[in-house]
Amino acid sequence: MRAVFLIFGMLFLPFALVAEERESIAVVVPAAYAGKAPEAADLGLIYRRKKLLWPDGTRIQPTNLPPDHILRRQFSQLVLGKAPEALASYWNNLYYHGISPPRVFASEEAVLRFVAETPGAIGYVQGCATDGRVRVLMWIQGDGFVTTHAPDCAHLQEIDPPA
Repeated sequence: MRAVFLIFGMLFLPFALVAEERESIAVVVPAAYAGKAPEAADLGLIYRRKKLLWPDGTRIQPTNLPPDHILRRQFSQLVLGKAPEALASYWNNLYYHGISPPRVFASEEAVLRFVAETPGAIGYVQGCATDGRVRVLMWIQGDGFVTTHAPDCAHLQEIDPPA
């Protein structure tokens, strides 16, 4: 019987750890963006490429991380309600109608650089990975709750050793 519990624990522990490690996601735009934040529902439309323009007429340029990136998987589930691979047929269908999926970047740093330098860009990174190059429109918590309050990133700061 112990063997069954041991095997069960080994199989499901990684899923439990992933659920506990979920951090907030920062949805970011260029620092110069002066518009208001979209509603949470609009974010889904932006990432499904059903909303293509910002209120000022600038073309929205959404970005994604690779499909196997943990943050992409979390963002996709929370915002689009599906895993990235479950959207493949959706994107194939839109592609034949001339609509491309969001650009994919290899890292959060690449997303930050592109968003900072590209008018109309929007992306997402870990909540505590933002800096002055971008403006945070909203944070999405691990439970899907959208907020305008910054996460507590104090746990990431280095503690100086005593002198």
